[in-house]
Amino acid sequence: MGGGSLRLVFHVAYCKIDRTILQSATRLFSLLSLIQACYNFSKCLSHAELRSFFYPAGLAMKRYMTDQVRQDLAGKVVLLTGPRQVGKTWLSRNLFDEKETVYLNYDNETHRRVILDQSWSRDADLVIFDEIHKRKNWKRWLKGVFDVEGVRPRLMVTGSARMDVWRKGGDSLAGRHFLCRLHPISISEAVKETGIPPREALDRLMDVGGFPEPFLKGTKGYAQRWRRSHLERILKEDLLDLERVSDLKSVEVLVQLLSERVGAPVSFSSLARDLEVSPHTVKRWIGILESLYVVFVIRPWTAKLSKSILKEPKIYFYDTGRVRGDESSRWENLVACHLLKWVHYRQDVSGENTDLFYLRDKEKREVDFAIVHERKPEILVEVKTSESTMTHLKYFAAKTGAKKAFHLPLAPVTEPRQLGIVKTVDAAKWLGGLI
Repeated sequence: MGGGSLRLVFHVAYCKIDRTILQSATRLFSLLSLIQACYNFSKCLSHAELRSFFYPAGLAMKRYMTDQVRQDLAGKVVLLTGPRQVGKTWLSRNLFDEKETVYLNYDNETHRRVILDQSWSRDADLVIFDEIHKRKNWKRWLKGVFDVEGVRPRLMVTGSARMDVWRKGGDSLAGRHFLCRLHPISISEAVKETGIPPREALDRLMDVGGFPEPFLKGTKGYAQRWRRSHLERILKEDLLDLERVSDLKSVEVLVQLLSERVGAPVSFSSLARDLEVSPHTVKRWIGILESLYVVFVIRPWTAKLSKSILKEPKIYFYDTGRVRGDESSRWENLVACHLLKWVHYRQDVSGENTDLFYLRDKEKREVDFAIVHERKPEILVEVKTSESTMTHLKYFAAKTGAKKAFHLPLAPVTEPRQLGIVKTVDAAKWLGGLI
């Protein structure tokens, strides 16, 4: 090769290298510019807007029961239950690789045929049976599958109603399953999964409730639209699957009446007069709403459980955004949701004999909540702020032998205050330390 040809080769090679370097530099500059633009963009957005931007589907966050469910599936059938649209399906379908997960919904005709024929792939890591509890004798059927095939693939049942109330259940799955209840988002979850401060998480929960989709969207208007269709589906689909109720309109009115009476002992007779039905009917309807995870019932604690059942309960909503009335009612409901979630977590994960009650005596002294462990009050919690707050907490702490008593005002508390056993703490931080 002559000198001229050689110089030409080197020149072409140099130009190619030069262009490659230039292109790489251009790409790097563009990337740095994009990063700077994203940073500037993020500074202009609130946490709520960032959540809406990064979580458009409304459910794209890891839930607090994920690791426990994955662990339990190693040797048991897992029954994952909780309110409609609380995130059960999303959690279950994201436990393992999507290609190794079989999802079967009993409400789908094609899926139902696969279930009845038992023709799902045995090579999958996980088989999810959604709404299978609507099948007659579903527990006996699932028991047979488990006894013959074990947990390869792993087996999971999800549903929006309490699994223990379905009349179509059949034989028990005793010794073959673990129950896991999934609750709406709490302050602790919001802080861990979205990075927002505890106080902002509390404010967001007060505004739109803790169900993933409206919470991550973060706007009241969207939450109200979501809430309307949510209740409609529960009443027109889930309720009719569970019970024969001819007067759906009256049940809807009952939901409205209960949403106006959060925090006060509920009289079945009073509700019956308002609805022009019998107290027995009201009690049955409330039991249905409880089974469908619309409301939960908290009873007054007494040393004798039978007396507690006969006394007037308080009724709260899983969706705090559904509560009508003043801010104090929504606040009490939100605290009730956090405490029940913590109690259920202790029951489901650790097997603890723990439950949630309230305290009230003949003199009408009252404390909003009592965490009861092994049938003895362990922690007392009061959310109301009044002249009698500390007096009642101190009285019941001494009377019941509770180890701790907390006052949780809605307003921020910069410095915790203590009066005897009673401690006034910042609610956002204290609730954020639960689950």
